[in-house]
Amino acid sequence: MTDISQTASVIEVRNPATGALSGTVPDTSPDDVAAAVRELRLYQPEWEAIGPEGRKQWLLKLQDWLIDNTEDLAAVLQSETAKPRVDALIDPAFAVDLLGYYARRAAKFLSDDHPSPHSPLARVKSLTVAYRPYQVVGVITPWNFPLAMPAIDVFPALAAGAAVILKPSEVTPLSAVELARGWAEIGAPPVFKVVTGAGATGGAVVANADYIQFTGSTATGRKIAATCAERMVPYSLELGGKDPAIVLADADIDRAAHGIAFGGMFNAGQVCISVERVYVEAPVYDEFVEKLTAAVAALRQGADGRESNNDVGALANENQVRIVQRHVEEAVAAGARVTTGGKRTGVGTFFEPTVLVDVDHSMSCVAEETFGPTLPVMKVADEAEAIRLANDSIYGLSASVWTGDKHRGEQVARQLNAGAVNINDVFANLFNFAMPMGGWGQSGVGARWGGANGVRKYCRAQAITKPKLPTMTKEPLWFPYDLNKIIFSLGAMRAAGARGLRRIDLPALLRLKNGS
Repeated sequence: MTDISQTASVIEVRNPATGALSGTVPDTSPDDVAAAVRELRLYQPEWEAIGPEGRKQWLLKLQDWLIDNTEDLAAVLQSETAKPRVDALIDPAFAVDLLGYYARRAAKFLSDDHPSPHSPLARVKSLTVAYRPYQVVGVITPWNFPLAMPAIDVFPALAAGAAVILKPSEVTPLSAVELARGWAEIGAPPVFKVVTGAGATGGAVVANADYIQFTGSTATGRKIAATCAERMVPYSLELGGKDPAIVLADADIDRAAHGIAFGGMFNAGQVCISVERVYVEAPVYDEFVEKLTAAVAALRQGADGRESNNDVGALANENQVRIVQRHVEEAVAAGARVTTGGKRTGVGTFFEPTVLVDVDHSMSCVAEETFGPTLPVMKVADEAEAIRLANDSIYGLSASVWTGDKHRGEQVARQLNAGAVNINDVFANLFNFAMPMGGWGQSGVGARWGGANGVRKYCRAQAITKPKLPTMTKEPLWFPYDLNKIIFSLGAMRAAGARGLRRIDLPALLRLKNGS
């Protein structure tokens, strides 16, 4: 973890369920961030030089540490999020799985490519694409998954050979601090630092790192993109979402109800790929609403200790509660009906898991990202209307289609404007690291994961050519120009790459030579 000036101000971290103080972290100044990046630059060349197999050994040691400390990591995570115990255990388990995937595959993913030349004439060259990491990758993560979100981006960047500076959300920074502690405890090279703080700290990361990976709001993402464009550094953004679920009349309604209840209520709805809109074909609408309402009403809500008693926890902070409450109240005022939930519990930042019906696209609960435990449900006449309404959004992160016909589900999926579509499931793409995870529209730019691309995104591709044959003193196209040599070269290029009679049209070449 970065050394912080003794004069740095302090940020208090509180449990949202109880308001109790969970810990404090420094509010790192921009100057300290810049100093941390300079220090990372000193150690990164050696980290890159040990190669993916050398880095693999350190990453697997960190994986061991994560496994050995899972119980304590979950407790820290609960203290800053009030997640149910099961949800808190998912973060380290996810981090362990992802770390193993990239540690063991980075050597293959980063190996040189040797593309085939496009033309027989180009076969005199040996072609190589090498992958060289950016020196310092800046990662800025949100508060909803304080350990898993850093893992998603820090681990592949380290596997690529980059040094990493992580700025976690000031709302939930304690888990990231624990991750940095683990890196130090295993004795790993000092190429990973955590800087805690608010907006100015994140701004300093953007101003100093060589590549920026940001997950958070669309509004902040726009500002980061503008800064990166000014600095001419690359970036990847995963931003807001308003993910639709389409329930077709031939679906297994029981599975759809349980799956969508989980997709909308997991982590109290505080997931970028939460189900936030549901479109149901008319013939099964009433049955679906009844079963969804029963599934949501049965959820257990409260604050867990180290035992598991609850399904849904608290929201991250008061601001998030106000957004959820406003969306529900505005919907009800406009004619929507609450079938279960609909209000605060009166304890901490808990908001009841809520199902809304009789909603439409004029309501904020459908048009805006809620990021809370609400499921607005709409009746549609048919598949075509469901697709049209699902695509009626500025967001395009992911979606789900529920149907008894998997072929039909894929046909619908290919018509949806979303970076990922899960058929008869939710979140499935999140746990398949060989596939890209990226948003369309205002849900983001770029993608994380996608097999080799998940590591290569943190690298610069370098094209290298070298001769296969003995070289001449001068190439035919070098100075001074010789029109005969040029015409001969053009003829050879056309013979190799054109089609039909144009490949051997000698009169056309002679006209070029004679200028006629």
